[in-house]
Amino acid sequence: MSELRYVHLGFGEESVEYREAWQEQRRVHAARFADELPDTCLLLEHQSVYTAGRRTADSERPLDGTPVVDVDRGGKITWHGPGQLVGYPILKLPRPVDVVAHVRRLEDALIRVAAEFGVETSRVEGRSGVWVLGDAVEDRPATGGLTLDFDPRLQDDEFDPRLNGPEYAPSNAGQRREDRKLAAIGIRIAKGVTMHGFSLNVNPDNTWFDKIVPCGIRDAGVTSLAYELGRDVTIAEVLPSVERHLRDVLESTEPKPRAVVREPEHATA
Repeated sequence: MSELRYVHLGFGEESVEYREAWQEQRRVHAARFADELPDTCLLLEHQSVYTAGRRTADSERPLDGTPVVDVDRGGKITWHGPGQLVGYPILKLPRPVDVVAHVRRLEDALIRVAAEFGVETSRVEGRSGVWVLGDAVEDRPATGGLTLDFDPRLQDDEFDPRLNGPEYAPSNAGQRREDRKLAAIGIRIAKGVTMHGFSLNVNPDNTWFDKIVPCGIRDAGVTSLAYELGRDVTIAEVLPSVERHLRDVLESTEPKPRAVVREPEHATA
C-alpha cells in the first residue's frame, strides 16, 4: 500500500456537518480512483447526527421522528457526534476486493489503540467493530429485576429497548456488565476504492445511542474509552495513537485480491 496521508477536517468547535464530510469523501474517492491523490484518511469529529446504512430496519430508527441521514455504506443505524473520533480511510485495494479483510485491518488498528490506553478489547463473531467483552451471562446482574432466563430481549422478538427504560438502554451496558461496542465500522467499496470507515467513542454522551437500536443489536450496548478508564479522555489525546496504529497496520500489510473459487467443470454425456 502507498504511504497513508492524513487530513484533519475539523474537531471541537470546528466539527464537521455530516453531509459536508460525505461530499468531501466523494471528492477524495474520485481523485484516488484517478490516481490524483495517494491513499488518504480523513479524520474529524461530527456534529450530532444519526446515519443509517443500507440494512437499517424501520424498527431501529428513532421513535420521536429525529432526522436520520440515509447513506450508501454497509451496516445499520448509528450515531456520530461530539466526543467521537471518526475516520474515513479512502484506499485503493486490489481487485477482486476482499471486503472482510479490509474491515479486519481497521479493527486491528483500533484494538491496538484501545490497548495502548489500557482497555482490553476484542472482536465478536458475526458482529463488526471493536468490543469490550462483558461478564459471562450467568455472572451478570439481573436486568429489570428479572432473572436472565426471562430477559425479554432474548425471548421476545418484538421487545423494544427504546421503550423500556434505562435498565435496557445501550448506554448502560457497562453497568449491566454486558458486551459493549467501543468502535463501529461501516464501509463501502466502489471502483476498488474504500469509503466511509470507523467511529471510535472517546468521550461522547452515549445516551444519544438510546434513541435507536445501534447497529441493529438489541442484546448489547455501547461504551467509550472515558467510561472504561474512569477518567476524561480527549480527542486530541487519542488522535496521534489512531494515526500511528492505522499507519502501522495499513502500511505493513499487503492487501491481496479476494480469492475467486471457480466450480470445476463437469463433463456431460
